[in-house]
Amino acid sequence: MSKPIALVTGGAGFIGSHTVDLLLNEGFKVRVIDNLTGGHEKNIEHHKTNSDFSFEIKDICDLQNSETLFKDVEYVFHYAGIGDIVPSIENPVDYMLTNVQGTVRILEAARYQGVKKLVYAASSSCYGLADTPTREDHLINPLYPYALSKYLGEQSALHWNNVYSLPVNSVRIFNAYGTRVRTTGAYGAVFGVFLKQKLSGKPYTIVGDGTQSRDFLYVTDVAKAFYLAAISDKSGEIFNLGAGNPQSVNRLVELLGGDVVYIPNRPGEPDCTWADISKIKTELKWQPEISFESGVNMMLQEIDNWHDAPLWEPENIARATGAWFKYMSSGKDI
Repeated sequence: MSKPIALVTGGAGFIGSHTVDLLLNEGFKVRVIDNLTGGHEKNIEHHKTNSDFSFEIKDICDLQNSETLFKDVEYVFHYAGIGDIVPSIENPVDYMLTNVQGTVRILEAARYQGVKKLVYAASSSCYGLADTPTREDHLINPLYPYALSKYLGEQSALHWNNVYSLPVNSVRIFNAYGTRVRTTGAYGAVFGVFLKQKLSGKPYTIVGDGTQSRDFLYVTDVAKAFYLAAISDKSGEIFNLGAGNPQSVNRLVELLGGDVVYIPNRPGEPDCTWADISKIKTELKWQPEISFESGVNMMLQEIDNWHDAPLWEPENIARATGAWFKYMSSGKDI
């Protein structure tokens, strides 16, 4: 019997590469496409001798309906897109092209080739400054272009589910972390920033007073949730995904160990993100397995992987976030 085939867009990236690991372990043949803007070949190089694995450097915006990559594919896991939040203020067109139009290209190719199920990687940023714990039916209020682009990509995916009967589920990720977390040239995810600072013997740059908390979920738990969303008989559903147990930035620094320096609090960012995960636990029988302490320890064991990451200090952070403060703190009610 031939093995089922899965396609992972952005499969050389952070969550995508862990999903590739899981799918191969589950007995799938896995095809990966990635333009390597945010992903790295080193994340998947351990699979290159595996006959069940293939990789193609390709931009999702260039996909055509007749793409052979989608031929005979059962499941598509769509992670590809621009993930850095702060630069979206300055580059909104890029985000809309990739995260919205690129998603439409994926949807059309999947529809044309008769894919069995597509799982879309959505973002909890669509909720804005949300009440917590946050349910899937919470008011939508994207406050910056990244959040808007991911939400419009999600709405496109659900539209293809409704109009064209392409089975789709969407998973709104809160705060994923873990080994291989993104380290692009843009100011971004707290773990990449802090681990490079630790390697360089620099203080951690804490935004505000560090009491703000995030619903951190380890990446292998994220990949398992996406897999369950794919194999489920449900479609047209939205699932919030977090640990349901927010952790403060101060707690993260305590686990990492080291000195700190404080930088201004950024407007438009929530004091707390906290996913209500009742739906995904009930309907997909998913449970988070990796504790925050264990996850941070696993990252510390591989800290040398952040050796080439950009070093962020108060001065260049201020320059990188200048547009953010300009547009997000101009007296508007956000």
